[in-house]
Amino acid sequence: MRALHFSNSEAGLVRQGNALSAANRAAAAFPAWSTTAPEKRAAILNKTADLILTHSDEFCRLIASEIGGSETWARFNCELAAKILRQAATICFYPTETTSAGSDPSVANILLRQPVGVVLGIAPWNAPVVLGVRAIAAPLACGNTVVLKASELCPQVHALIIDLLHKAGLPQGTACLVTNTPEEAADIVDALVGHTAIRRVNFTGSTRVGRLVAETCARHLKPAIMELSGKAALIVRSDADLSRAAEAATYGAFFNQGQVCISTERIIVDALIADSFVAKLAERAKGLTTGDPRNGDFDLGTLISADSATRVMRLVEDALDKGAVLVAGGSIDNKIMQPTVLDQVDSSMQIYSEESFGPVAAILRSSSDDESISIANDTQFGLAAAIFSTDLGAAHQMARQLECGICHINGPTVYDDPAMPFGGMKDSGYGKLGGDEAVREFTELRWVAVHSGTQSYIL
Repeated sequence: MRALHFSNSEAGLVRQGNALSAANRAAAAFPAWSTTAPEKRAAILNKTADLILTHSDEFCRLIASEIGGSETWARFNCELAAKILRQAATICFYPTETTSAGSDPSVANILLRQPVGVVLGIAPWNAPVVLGVRAIAAPLACGNTVVLKASELCPQVHALIIDLLHKAGLPQGTACLVTNTPEEAADIVDALVGHTAIRRVNFTGSTRVGRLVAETCARHLKPAIMELSGKAALIVRSDADLSRAAEAATYGAFFNQGQVCISTERIIVDALIADSFVAKLAERAKGLTTGDPRNGDFDLGTLISADSATRVMRLVEDALDKGAVLVAGGSIDNKIMQPTVLDQVDSSMQIYSEESFGPVAAILRSSSDDESISIANDTQFGLAAAIFSTDLGAAHQMARQLECGICHINGPTVYDDPAMPFGGMKDSGYGKLGGDEAVREFTELRWVAVHSGTQSYIL
């Protein structure tokens, strides 16, 4: 296990001090915010949703500049983030006190749901508005205060989210932003998780980093929500509508250059219709435009870095060396990678098991539903999947056998509804966000028992 040590640099110590100061400010703001009327909390969240939409041009500019995301991706982020805030506003009114029948009728049982205190949200760069908002919206709705540790790769986007919350009327200190350099990240997280005021940790990011954060949380006995990596499979049965399946596969594999935890990484196609499906998918991939969004309007922007593009190309080259067939794309120019379709992928290739986090659709051919399920489950991850079939009964049966937290039938793997539970299984993490599940994650459930006084307690 990797130990997290404080850095000795003066700048690093200053940033740690700033982080702890942010936690202190959030703790000081908690008593007032936790007792703020639900109507007022909801109004602030709804107003923030409005402001995100009216500032969408600014978000587009920042997303293009900081992470190379296309305008389509940026506006998608703004629209979904607004929906997340509006859904969070509805849970402000979640019942905070209920009664429950116990085994002893002479005891009245009251169940209380109360905010926990300060929630630390750790958000990544890839969906910066959506995941920045998701890190803090439900905790705020439940009456908690928050500290948002911004991604080192999109600090301006995350700072703008906090600014808009304040413009919407959120009291100072209720949501605090912490920034850091990549080298300081481990120390900052260690310092914040260890702060006594931090009661929950809401982390979204890679499984690799998530393990480190989870270890830190475990040392301090801090409950954590871990939304981690994925290797989503899209299964295409022989009776599927191939045009719709190819459209969903294109969207799921290439939107935001495949840099989404629920991106379609594997397409498992019945061998009877594989040739037809591959041709449709390749045609769609070849029709997509790519480029730096600061220089024009493109379907796809850039990858986060040239190093990332090189890493993804290594996976492609390994697959080609081992017998995969390149039917579209397969080239990079600095941070720009053409949408790539690989056919005849098998388990001997690195891309079969490793998350590519790039614009690569890997096609595996299957001879039966059972084999498709076996391939889909043959991964350490378990976040999302999709099944395309005109036989809904068969699709439902397959969905029940898939080892993933989210499954779509006749829809893409890249789909989100803020009212639904979002989360994974296996190495894709634990905990759920969205709807009532978020309330359970960000509140304490307490039991108050009122005894009638008729009982006898004799030793």
